[in-house]
Amino acid sequence: MPLSDDRLVEVGELHESHAVLRLLDGGAVRAMRESLLRHGQLVAVSAYRTREVPRVLEVVDGFKRLRAARELGWTSLRVRVLPVEAAAAKAALLILNRGRGLSELEEAWLVRSLYREDGLKQPEIGRLLGRHKSWVCRRLLLAEGLDEAVQVDVRLGLLAASASAALARLPRCNQRDAATATMQRGLTKHQAERLVQAMLSRPEGTLAEALATLPEITGPASGRHRKTERTPAQWLLADVAMVTRTCARLQARLLSRPLLALGDETARLVKDGLDALLPVLGALRQTIEHRTEGERHASLDDAHRA
Repeated sequence: MPLSDDRLVEVGELHESHAVLRLLDGGAVRAMRESLLRHGQLVAVSAYRTREVPRVLEVVDGFKRLRAARELGWTSLRVRVLPVEAAAAKAALLILNRGRGLSELEEAWLVRSLYREDGLKQPEIGRLLGRHKSWVCRRLLLAEGLDEAVQVDVRLGLLAASASAALARLPRCNQRDAATATMQRGLTKHQAERLVQAMLSRPEGTLAEALATLPEITGPASGRHRKTERTPAQWLLADVAMVTRTCARLQARLLSRPLLALGDETARLVKDGLDALLPVLGALRQTIEHRTEGERHASLDDAHRA
């Protein structure tokens, strides 16, 4: 790695186009925000200066630090400016995260970016990243073979990246349904791999049949929770708690980054999903208001009659 130049840079001057190569959940950004508040900035953000006009500083490592700093209203950060071009800077992303490690899907996004955006051949990518060409080929197949909607689920934190790598082995037409089953049942990476193997071994079978061959796979609401029948009130309170947590998590994810940072196609899919969610939330609000107002008026009437 060439010598770098550390300097204090205005937060507004830092761009994060390469954030699409990383999985950045709201919880990790919140943890970083707490760290910045307690300890200050311990590690410099890594960036490089683009060759295009106008030249800008593109971040390749430190996206959580940058977003946490923005949430805190910080005006500047310490930045390590790497004297390299785009392809080498992306390679630095892999090197700088070697200790913590990128997920297979993040590695796949990196390889696809070098292949599609920077125009590098697979052997060149292998030499740049210090990996064998077969590794490059597998990562590229993962990025280009995994259904875009499934990748959106991973970006939103609904599906584990490790499970998505297993689902990529399925034909695209089967990936969404398998991903939905994986999320609904809370399957682990190994359980998802078993599900995929069952589906591949019986291509004429259905998803339900594949799940039925794996009796050890149960959902998070199985086991001891099924032994106790909930009352209607308990079900209502459980649903209220679940919706509250989900809405809070969704709001945090929406505030953590602009939709366009997800990529054009992904942003379009997310926007379509959010647009479809609005009438559902509106209908739920009307039902809640109707039910709670009706109960309140009924209680008042009973009190007056008494």
